[in-house]
Amino acid sequence: MQKSLMRLSAMPVERVTLSAFEIDRMFSLYSASYCDAQRELFDQDLEDKTHCIILRDADGIIQGFSTLKLYTTRWRDASLRVIFSGDTIIDPAHWGSQQLAFAWIRLAGELQRQAPDMPFYWFLICKGHRTYRYLRAFAHDYAPRVDAVTPPATQALMDHLAVQRFGTAYNAENGVLSFAKPQGRLTPALAEVSEAHCRLPDVAYFLKRNPHYARGDELVCLCELSLTNLRPMAQRLFRRA
Repeated sequence: MQKSLMRLSAMPVERVTLSAFEIDRMFSLYSASYCDAQRELFDQDLEDKTHCIILRDADGIIQGFSTLKLYTTRWRDASLRVIFSGDTIIDPAHWGSQQLAFAWIRLAGELQRQAPDMPFYWFLICKGHRTYRYLRAFAHDYAPRVDAVTPPATQALMDHLAVQRFGTAYNAENGVLSFAKPQGRLTPALAEVSEAHCRLPDVAYFLKRNPHYARGDELVCLCELSLTNLRPMAQRLFRRA
């Protein structure tokens, strides 16, 4: 396993550069992780994104990916830039590798330097605790979190971004997206949370905030992407993109 992990590499690409063969492989990984995988919906969602992080093994085979959309929006008479995170999938055989996460934060740093004077936010929706825990790994401050009350201004921005993108699927009272038709339910094996993980404060908090994650509900999260808000390791990657 360790030898396999060391041979993985991750690279950011613009979504429009993906080949049909690469997209087929990405859907194969996606459909192995979600119960409601539909190729048409997957393609529509991917079409909406601007960038991808592609994780490959030594033979060049895609073993994971993360999709994102970079966009600019207006909030309270000011412009801000947003990275909206879409699907993040890694073949379970390669869990433990952080190459995809490292490439993601390096790309975020590169994108931030394109407009350094504009506020820059990571808008993340989580249907699983593994994704949610990246927030603490990367940042000092983010919302929502177990050890701090979300400031009203941050909550207002989260609500605005969620309604802007998802409309009535967003419930501002609990900060969760619920879809009439599931947009992707984790397979039972991936949805299961071990007792050891349940004892972790961040995981317990996620499960409390999003109790119906297994049916596809997603917790809306927000994190400012700036050097001062990033933890040392993420800060180094962000700075040296």
